[in-house]
Amino acid sequence: MNLTVLSVAYPFAPVGPDSVGGAEQVLTQLDAALVAAGHRSIVVASAGSRTQGELLATPAVEGAITPQQRVRTWAAQRRTIERALAQQHVDVVHLHGIDFPAYLPPEGQVPLLATLHLPPSWYPPEVFAGVRQDLWLHCVSRSQQQACPAGTPQLPVIENGVPVQALQARCRRRRFALALGRICPEKNVHVALDAGRLAGIPVLLGGQVFPYEAHERYFHEQVVPRLDGQRRFLGPLNFQRKRRLLSAAHCLLLPTLAAETSSLVAMEALACGTPVVAFASGALPEIVEHGVTGFLVRGTAEMADAIAACDSIDRERCRATARERFSLQRSIARYFDVYQHLACGERTATRCAYA
Repeated sequence: MNLTVLSVAYPFAPVGPDSVGGAEQVLTQLDAALVAAGHRSIVVASAGSRTQGELLATPAVEGAITPQQRVRTWAAQRRTIERALAQQHVDVVHLHGIDFPAYLPPEGQVPLLATLHLPPSWYPPEVFAGVRQDLWLHCVSRSQQQACPAGTPQLPVIENGVPVQALQARCRRRRFALALGRICPEKNVHVALDAGRLAGIPVLLGGQVFPYEAHERYFHEQVVPRLDGQRRFLGPLNFQRKRRLLSAAHCLLLPTLAAETSSLVAMEALACGTPVVAFASGALPEIVEHGVTGFLVRGTAEMADAIAACDSIDRERCRATARERFSLQRSIARYFDVYQHLACGERTATRCAYA
């Protein structure tokens, strides 16, 4: 059965192969896979996005993201979705943004699938009430699912995956640690810089500072003062550069304070044969096996000690683990299965209420 899937991005970040955010990367992977499989992919995302399917672009947000700008952006997103549904047949709408309740189309038009990419506590409580019968939720890890309110109706977990084979490039190992991701308070990346200083190893920091006041203040107050010749900020990285740095790095550092629902960059690092040193936040213990593919630590001093201990990690074991557990193809196949079930109106067979 050929499908038409309307994917809806978080409206304040463009999607594409070089996106920084995990939700944007997952949407990009699904869009490309739908087109490759002969399905029709339509993507609602901000101008500047790069898609394989048809892009319905909404105006890009310039400057600070204020409450007033949010209201205008949500209205434009809602109009674009409703126009697409009015003008063409769509089998499933797949929502990826944390703010998806702000631009839901009228009830009863088409099945709605919402992937919860972020901690459940970050979503409005009404998301979990199960009021709309056309809205289906699912999580991306077991720990995230367990953090949902009791009785939340949702589909089984669909875990994320990464293009393991595309990450198998071999590079000469160099003596530096790497930290990647959004530059914001909850990612806590300044601790990676401090841990590298304690361990006596350079740290390269790649990522993007989005135009939120709190993010920009964190960058200028906590990150910039720690930068020097041994601790450098590289900005956003495209896939090729990210792969090259992950393959060459001594280890990846993830000192996140957020209850991570998944970690694509941890999976990518392991696929490159690079151990991960992470705080045991959210789903990271589901990805990093302590002492085998990296280390789970508490605080700056433990992270510094673990950097040195990464010499004991078998890098081929890291690659094998990624091949066995973090297959992008398996993740996409599960999404396709859900799309088919929802498009065929199989409503009650796969949704359960999780305690």
